Order: sequence, then structure tokens, then C-alpha cells
Amino acid sequence: MERRALTDRKLQEINFDGIVGPSHNYAGLSLGNLAATSNKGDRSYPRAGALQGIAKMRANMALGLPQGFLAPLDRPNDALVASLAPDPVNDRALVAAAWSASSMWTANAATVSPAPDTVDGRCHLTPANLVTMLHRAQEWPETKRQLDIAFADAEHFVVHDAVPPSFGDEGAANHMRFCEGHNTQGVEVFVYGRPGGKFPARQHEQASRAVARLHGLDPSACVFIEQNPAAIEAGAFHNDVVSVANERVLFTHAEAFADQQAAYDAIRAAFPALEVVEVPADAVSLAEAIRTYLFNAQLLTLPTGEMALVVPSECRESKPVWNWLETMQAGNGPIRKVIPVDVRQSMSNGGGPACLRLRVVADPATVDARFMMDVDKADAMEAVIDAHWPEHIDPADVGTDALAGKIRAARGALLDLLDLGELR
Repeated sequence: MERRALTDRKLQEINFDGIVGPSHNYAGLSLGNLAATSNKGDRSYPRAGALQGIAKMRANMALGLPQGFLAPLDRPNDALVASLAPDPVNDRALVAAAWSASSMWTANAATVSPAPDTVDGRCHLTPANLVTMLHRAQEWPETKRQLDIAFADAEHFVVHDAVPPSFGDEGAANHMRFCEGHNTQGVEVFVYGRPGGKFPARQHEQASRAVARLHGLDPSACVFIEQNPAAIEAGAFHNDVVSVANERVLFTHAEAFADQQAAYDAIRAAFPALEVVEVPADAVSLAEAIRTYLFNAQLLTLPTGEMALVVPSECRESKPVWNWLETMQAGNGPIRKVIPVDVRQSMSNGGGPACLRLRVVADPATVDARFMMDVDKADAMEAVIDAHWPEHIDPADVGTDALAGKIRAARGALLDLLDLGELR
């Protein structure tokens, strides 16, 4: 099929962050996610988590960047409970799955191919099926409902159904894009894992290839790379725990890929302008990179043209990580600014700044305005969160009718504020 010419180039990268939902709790449901499992049973603070997320979005807007968001999904999921009929005492993990607020990690909401990359000149989005974990596998139909509304302009967007569940797809967390500018045709890189290790390899190669075909990508502008099995076993359950990309730059740990040099060579063959910023293992160990989520960062191009790395504040607290970042910032490389942010509630459940956002290259004017953030909307959302989000949730609270009512009322208040009643 002939590639459609694009005459309107008012495209920008928009980060759509997930609002931390009122049911946010630490149930330790995610095998292979060491932060989530190590904090299982701890008291969570949904209100603080949601306000931390809003603060991160405010900080990006203050940098001059467009910002969007996705709303929490309906929890508890009564349909899932009805289909499983869990015993409230003996099947606590099944009960907790129906209450999970994991949709806040919108890097797993979908894989996105911008209009310059696709044969029909439209931005394509495929919701991730997330079939490896029950608490996440329930998400995609509701996520698609939001994507269908937010990106309803059929002239500019196509929203697909998820890839069939035989092949696990975890979305943008295992996808990178290289380009000379966000509004130019790029090269898309899909990172997959191979099964059989200590922890599940959540991204299947065939899921990645199916998404590339669905999106109408040029095969010569697609690269498929195997993630390092040792990284998965160390707790890098998604590629974005060990690598992040933006425009020409790949910021990566030296042990991210099964064959590191072959990965660089494959990307460079499709995208010769590639610049690699590699953190060697003798400077920052794989374990320390995963503990601090150094690479689960937002690598952003600022309006000035310089690149900034938004990292979790845990990076500042690690001597080897912070030493590396300060040295990098002072050097002549492409990443010249490091910005720590506090997202501790999300981090304690296994998601850093990159997990909380889905990158969509589009003209903001073509997106449903209800999903776009501004300062006044942030003020109003904070007021709703302050008034309605639970201050804390203990493990024993999960599954109770009293908490379920509070969670539904909180989400309903937010949807009313946003005029998104169709998501009830």
C-alpha cells in the first residue's frame, strides 16, 4: 500500500499519565516485579500517590510540554469476581486482582505508532492484552473504551483491539521509537523475551510482530530485539526498566539485551543517526539500576531542543547512580539535564516515571480535550482527590463493602469533574 502523504505536521509528543486510582494497594500480584512483591502487605496511600502523579504532570507542563492523562478503571471489577467466585478468606490474591489499580501504569496501556510511521498516515494504537497476569489481563477492554473516546477522530487515529491472548503483549513498555524529530518518519524497536526463565517473559515476539503489521509499519523500519534473560531474572520485567529511547538517543544499561552489540547494530542499520548512552555494569550494577529504576525514566525533548531525563527520586539516594547521572549531566553527551521526581507510592508497587506515561505523537487539537491536562484542571483534580481518595488502605480493607463504596464514589466524583460519565 502506498504511504499516505502528511501535509499537516503540527505533531508533538504528548505524555498521557495514568491517574493513581483510589483502590491503589500493595497486594504483591506481579511475579517478577521485585518492588511489588517485596512490599506485599504494606499499607498504601492512594491519596498521596495520586497527588504525586499530578505533581509530576505539573512539572512536565512547567517545562513547556503538552500533557494528557487517562482515568482510573472501574474497581473493584465485579464481573471478574462473579466469574471466579473467589473465597474471600482463602482466595485473597483473586480478590485483590479485582481491586488492582495497575491501570495507572499507562506505559502498558497500548503500543502507539505515530502517523509518520504508518502506511495510512494515521496514528495507530493497539491496547496491550497483558495476559501474563490476571490483575492486568482484565484491563484492556476498559482501556480501549478510553482510547476510543480520547482518540475518536478517525481522520487522525485508529484504535485496534488487543492482540489475541495466545501471545502476551505488554504495550509501550517494550517498545521504543527512534527519529530525527517526533513529526518525522521513525524506526520502531520491539523488545521481546523468551519463556523458560525464573520469571515470566511477558512480551511475546509474535505479539510484537502482529502489532507492527496491524499498524502498517514499513518492515525495513522495524527492529525486533531479544531482552537479556538475565535482566528479566534480575527483575526487569519490562524493557523500560533497563532502557529508554527518545529521538536519536538510546539510554540503556550495558546488560539490557541478549546480545548488546547486535542490538545496537540492528538499530543503527535501520537508523544510522543512533546515539547510545550506555551505563556500564561496573558503574551501576543491573541490580542497582533495577532497584532505583534509573532507566524507568522519561527521556524528553524540551522546547529548547535539549534533552532532559526525569528520574525517580530514589536515584538521588543511590551513590553509584547519582554519581553516574552527575557525570553524564556535566559531559558533552545528548542528555544535559536530570530532574528527580517523587513518585514513591507508584515506585513501591513497581512503577517509575516511565511506567506512569503513554507517549502519543499527535496534534493536541485532534485529541478529545477532556483527556488533556492544564493547570486549572490539575487544581480541580487535586481537590477531588483530596476530598475523595482514601488516605490509606491496609491489606485487610481489600474486599470490604465499605471500601468498595468509597472507591466507586471517588472515581465517580473524578469522572463527573471531567465530564466523562460515559466511562461509568
